[in-house]
Amino acid sequence: MTTAERKPRVLSGIQPTSDSFHLGNYLGAIRQWVAMQDSTDAFYFVVDQHAITVDHDPKVLHQRSRVSAAQLLALGVDPERCTLFIQSQVPEHTMLAWILGTETGFGEASRMTQFKDKSAKQERTTVGLFTYPILQAADILLYQTDQVPVGEDQRQHLELTRDLAIRFNTTYGATFTVPDAYIVKETATIKDLAEPEKKMSKSSPSPRGCLYLLDEPNQMRKKIKSAVTDSDAEVRYDPEHKPGVSNLMNIYAALGATTHEKIEAEYAGKGYGDFKGDLAEVVAEYLGPISAKTKEFLADKAELDRILTAGAEKARHVAARTLAKAYKKVGFYPPVAL
Repeated sequence: MTTAERKPRVLSGIQPTSDSFHLGNYLGAIRQWVAMQDSTDAFYFVVDQHAITVDHDPKVLHQRSRVSAAQLLALGVDPERCTLFIQSQVPEHTMLAWILGTETGFGEASRMTQFKDKSAKQERTTVGLFTYPILQAADILLYQTDQVPVGEDQRQHLELTRDLAIRFNTTYGATFTVPDAYIVKETATIKDLAEPEKKMSKSSPSPRGCLYLLDEPNQMRKKIKSAVTDSDAEVRYDPEHKPGVSNLMNIYAALGATTHEKIEAEYAGKGYGDFKGDLAEVVAEYLGPISAKTKEFLADKAELDRILTAGAEKARHVAARTLAKAYKKVGFYPPVAL
């Protein structure tokens, strides 16, 4: 395959910080990952090293990493069409992060808004949390990544990655591909079912606010039927004045392959009860099989481990070449193969 024919390389990761992904994770990222597998050379990984920047239970983290990988497979991430791995299985990530850390100004790292936000929410702030964006830069640059799918909350980190790649290349010679943002088809942000002014999150204060992919179908139905709406009772898309109903319409449109206009027409003159009841069935029918597929992957531990080990080997084949180049450029001895 010539350079002109080579698919652009895309990389994206997801943290194993919950027992289940939620609907916002799927619609905002993972569904796009699945779609990109045929048009790109995709590298997807579970970022367990980033997950320990906050307090954690080692056994829980290990299990959540496995469950995260199993969910990705159940959702359509195909190891025959992409490279799927666990971050900690590829030691080159942290090895490159040290080099990039020496290229990062303290002021640059201090300006990262995510560090400010996260450190304000926890009692203990670690150096790992502070250098999180540098490890993220290493994640990206290791694979000579062309494009990175990013939301608004990650754009600043991608800009730091680009700056570090350009700085290193200028100082030591061409080493890293300077990545661009991958602009995915715009999707509506899924909001909390109990507090529709807020983005859906695993940290939702209400257990009914977050729709988890591994919820049982009846749990999904109950959460949809009890979702906050308003007293108007008209099924109409108006995010400003009717955030709860509009959020449910976004979910219906995304999972039911329809539009807001068609939803409004279908439920004209009907109440929220009919709308929520039908949406509850759409959600349960669409998401219900995901839990069963995830359990199938988890039940065959040997096969899941085989898939992840094979993915890590593919990832290391690329990462080791980049690291060796960076080591040589800064004057290090090459890593010794075990």
